[in-house]
Amino acid sequence: MLEISGNRYRLCDGITRRDALKIGALGLGDLTLSQLLREEAVAGIRNSHKSIIMIYMVGAPSHQDMYDLKMDAPSEIRGEFQPAATPVPGLRICEHMPRMAAIMDKCVALRSVHGSPNGAHDSYICYTGRPKPNEPTGGWPAIGSTVAKLQGPTSPGVPPFVGLAPDAGHPPYGSPGLPGFLGVGYAAFRPSGPGKDDMTLTAISGDRLSDRKTLLETVDRFRRDTDASGVLEGLDAINEQAFSILTSSKLANALDLSKEDPKTRERYGKGDAKRFGDGAPRNLEHFLMARRLVEAGARVVTLNFGRWDFHSNNFGGLKGTHLPMFDQGLSALIEDLHERGLDKDVAVCAWGEFGRTPRINKTAGRDHWPQVGGGLLAGGGFRTGHAVGATDRLGASIAERPVHFGEVHASLYRFLGIDANRTAVSDLAGRPRPLVDDYAPMPELS
Repeated sequence: MLEISGNRYRLCDGITRRDALKIGALGLGDLTLSQLLREEAVAGIRNSHKSIIMIYMVGAPSHQDMYDLKMDAPSEIRGEFQPAATPVPGLRICEHMPRMAAIMDKCVALRSVHGSPNGAHDSYICYTGRPKPNEPTGGWPAIGSTVAKLQGPTSPGVPPFVGLAPDAGHPPYGSPGLPGFLGVGYAAFRPSGPGKDDMTLTAISGDRLSDRKTLLETVDRFRRDTDASGVLEGLDAINEQAFSILTSSKLANALDLSKEDPKTRERYGKGDAKRFGDGAPRNLEHFLMARRLVEAGARVVTLNFGRWDFHSNNFGGLKGTHLPMFDQGLSALIEDLHERGLDKDVAVCAWGEFGRTPRINKTAGRDHWPQVGGGLLAGGGFRTGHAVGATDRLGASIAERPVHFGEVHASLYRFLGIDANRTAVSDLAGRPRPLVDDYAPMPELS
C-alpha cells in the first residue's frame, strides 16, 4: 500500500523520504511510473478500444498432442491421447481439453506455425513476430510496446500494456514482452510484483497527494539530472498520468479479483500460483485478471502459463499438470468474452515458441522441433470454427499453408486498426522500422 503516514523519519512537510521515493517508484524497481508512461501523452491516441490478450505457453507445447493429433501415425509418433469431437465437422482436438473442444466453433486452430530460428527457448518470437538473430540495436519491440507507442492509453489511469508475467528461473520464460529499441517508456506495466501494493491510497486523500507534487518533481528532477544516460529525460510531461493511476484506483480495481462475481471466479478457477519449475505458474486467475484489465482499458495484456518443455513424461505432464488447467482457464476466458459481448473487441492468441518432435524419445518425452508448431486464436471478430494449415502424417513438416509468426502479428495489428506494413516506428538510430517483416494479415481470419 502507499502508506504516506507513519512513524518513520519525516521531511519538514510531514512526508517521509522513504514514502516520497515510494510514490515515485510505485514498486517498479529502478523505474518510476512516470518513466513507464513517458511520452504516452503525445502518442497517437485513438477513440476505439480494441485489445489483445496474448498467452505465452512457456517452453513450447507439443502441437500434435493438442490441436493436430496424428491418429494414423505409428504409436511412437502418435502417442497415447485420443481425439475429442468439436462442433466443427472434421475438427478434433485432444481429449484432455473437453471444454475447449466444446467451443472450437469460437476458435481458429493454427496447425502450421513456423519461424522459430533454432529451437532455443525464448518468448521473443511470440511477442515480436520476429526471430532474435540479427535484431537491431536494442532489440525488436513486443507488440504491446509498439501499440503503447502508436495508440497510447485509453485512460490515463490504465497503462496500455500490462504484463502478467512473474519472474522465472529461465529469464526469457518470465518476460512479458520487451520494449526493445522503443525504450523503457513503453515497457509492460507488471503488477505481479510489489508494485501492485503501491497502487492504492490508504492513509492520504487525493487532495493531500496533490499538495506533494512539488516534492515528487524535486525527487524526479534529482534522479534525472544524475542519470547520464538520459533514461529519465522528459518524464515531467506525464507526471499527471502517474498521479491519475494513484488517485483513480482504476487499475488497482481491475486487479482486485474480490470485486468479481464469485460464480465467475469459480468458473475460471485458481489453478496453481506457484512457479512450475523454472517456468511460470499455472495461475488461472490471470486469465480472469486479463479480461478485467482489457475491460478497464488496457490495449495489450500478456500472460505466461506453465512450463510445457516435457523432454520426459510428456503425456503424464500434459494430462496431469497442464492441459486440464489450461483447458479451464482458456475456455472460461473465451466464453466470458462472448457472453459479455467483447468477442469482437478482444482478440486472444495462445501459443509457444516452437513445436515438439514427432518421435517420442526413450523417456516418453518430446524434444524441440522448430520446423513447425501450433497455436490458437479466438475473438477479434475473426472468422472462427476452422483450422489453418496442416502438417504431414507424422506432424513433422508443413504440408499446406505455412503460417509465420509475423502473419499472426500482422493480423493482430490489423484488428487494432494498424496497418503493420505501412506503419513504422523509429529505432535508436532514427531509422524507420516496419512493425512486421514482409508478412500480410491472414486472409483466413476475414
